Amino acid sequence: MKHVLCLSLALLLAGPVLTGPAAAAETIRYVALVDGGTKAGEQVVRKDDDGTTHVDFIFKDNGRGPELKEEYKLAADGTYSQYKVSGTSTFGAKVDETFSRTGDSAEWKSTSDQGKQSVSGTALYSALGGTPEGFSVAMSALAKRSDGKLPLIPSGTLTVRKVADAEVTRGGEKRAVQLVAMTGVGLTPSFAWSTTGDNPRLFAFIYPGFLQLIEEGWESNAAALETRQKQAEGEVLLGMEQRLAHPLPGTTLIRNARVFDSEKATLGAASDVLIRDGKIVSIANAGGGQTKADNVIEAGGKVLLPGLFDMHAHFGPWDGGLHLAAGITSIRDMGNDNTTLQQLMAQLSEGKLLGPSVVPAGFIEGESKMSARNGFVIKNLDEAKKAVDWYADHGYPQVKIYNSFPKDILRDTAAYAHQRGLRVSGHIPAFMRAQDAVDQGYDEIQHINQVMLNFFVTPETDTRTLERFYLVAKKTAGLDFDSKPVQDFIANLAKKQIVIDPTLATFEFIHQREGELSPIVADVADHLPPDIQRSRRVGEMDIPDDATEALYGKSFDKLVEFVGRMYKAGVPIVAGTDEISGFTLQRELELYVKAGITPAQVLQIATWNGAKYTRTTEDRGSVAVGKRADLVLVDGDPTVDIADIRKVALVIHQGKAYYPSEIDEALGIKPFAEPVRVQTAR
Repeated sequence: MKHVLCLSLALLLAGPVLTGPAAAAETIRYVALVDGGTKAGEQVVRKDDDGTTHVDFIFKDNGRGPELKEEYKLAADGTYSQYKVSGTSTFGAKVDETFSRTGDSAEWKSTSDQGKQSVSGTALYSALGGTPEGFSVAMSALAKRSDGKLPLIPSGTLTVRKVADAEVTRGGEKRAVQLVAMTGVGLTPSFAWSTTGDNPRLFAFIYPGFLQLIEEGWESNAAALETRQKQAEGEVLLGMEQRLAHPLPGTTLIRNARVFDSEKATLGAASDVLIRDGKIVSIANAGGGQTKADNVIEAGGKVLLPGLFDMHAHFGPWDGGLHLAAGITSIRDMGNDNTTLQQLMAQLSEGKLLGPSVVPAGFIEGESKMSARNGFVIKNLDEAKKAVDWYADHGYPQVKIYNSFPKDILRDTAAYAHQRGLRVSGHIPAFMRAQDAVDQGYDEIQHINQVMLNFFVTPETDTRTLERFYLVAKKTAGLDFDSKPVQDFIANLAKKQIVIDPTLATFEFIHQREGELSPIVADVADHLPPDIQRSRRVGEMDIPDDATEALYGKSFDKLVEFVGRMYKAGVPIVAGTDEISGFTLQRELELYVKAGITPAQVLQIATWNGAKYTRTTEDRGSVAVGKRADLVLVDGDPTVDIADIRKVALVIHQGKAYYPSEIDEALGIKPFAEPVRVQTAR
């Protein structure tokens, strides 16, 4: 579903999304490119003689995307005096937001919040549903500030610094541009290319491996700018890894830790665990020996888990800190730009990037107007086989089939992938049912909606549209789970051991109404920056009334119930997210408990099952001698209360110790547990 990438873009669009006063009465056009040059949208910026700027923005990828019309006027200091934006969000929710400032009085209203605020001096309104043109407004307003800081409304402060220069060309024309990093909105910096001079504006916004939004006519420079941006971001990220990673030279002894047995889903007695060179050397009864070590960790009876797996990620370079802070030491990447992912995996293995280990799944899509432009986009069986060959040759353990994949070649493609030793998983291709995909060779299905659509689609239903969300929201509430078709389907999944990757927490958006806090962060909101709390109150689905909300809410509850029924019937479940890193996995595990699975069984799903279905049980997934020392120390007992999974006090990964409290503080998050620090033995 590529939800993470879309949400990452949405967060950037929802923060100070920027473009500023264009030169007098001119129109500036931007094109949005995906897949190395395929047009997927545009932005048109027009400034009237009266100082009003009009912006039309549309972006469509994978059958969805925002359509926005923005209009604003600027005050003398370059901030909004009047602002409004309307249209639809990525999943079809209504966008309707206004802001005005008169003197020291500021007032705003959106579909999810409203407020009034007394403001003294310069301050920029942070739009929830804005377009990328907002980058220009912020850049220009910041250029007027001698201190390099721009207060935000309702809260926060935006800062900017230059991290790279470049020269772009068009014919014989040359232009100097600069890459800037803006902080103060979201959990990580936002990068954008700006023009130079006293009144800078947006030149290009690039999300490496996914999106290139660049001024029209300069598209030939996009690839070079993306390469330079990756290099610049890499330098910043290397510094972050060096600050937050604590190497463990020699031997390290973890004393008095209760070790979770992930194979049996039981919590053992207190033990002493000795590690060396990133691997577990021995496990003994606590205090049973006089083992000496170069470093000592006093666990004090806390629970020691094997590193968690997020089985549905779309890894980006800034995600690593959130993963590690949540105890996630391995992720399965379920669709990415192949070149970008290979580069990120190399940086991780070389210790140049903060983050977990990545197990890649090869993305294969079919060619259509609604294709997701990731991995390989194929037209026929020969091209599909070549894609499988590339993934097999590069060590991928599985492939992921996507929405527009040609259904007529699915059986032969799956058979060929199996021949090459790869597992086959994915969305259900359009005009097919889940049962059809299972019959033709699927080993695994991604997303609970793709499972449930089995009961709702007809041969004419195009699930590449938003119907794949709205059908499930409307119809699941009325589905009889005890009916023979449903029971037969579950039994068949269990018989064939078809793995299900539900990503339940991701689908809580189907019942989240405007103004309500996303359930993913509801229980931890007081740990998050105010702008994150505010952005997470924006609804994504069109829920016009109480009756619709009640219907969609009941449908979601039944999605949770269905996961529980599958698990109890013997269907293998893996824990994935496809949403904001770290926090979503914690919420996902809570929902499994709500589905009737015990906390210990849920932890087994998040550890042992993750290793089993990524084919990595030989070196991870359990706390055992000879395996990787991918370890998580929890200040609480998540085998009793799954909510304790948030209280991560220490993470060990690739021979380094990480303190989640340090990572959280670096990202503007209030820590969840006091760190258990490594002590150098004397």
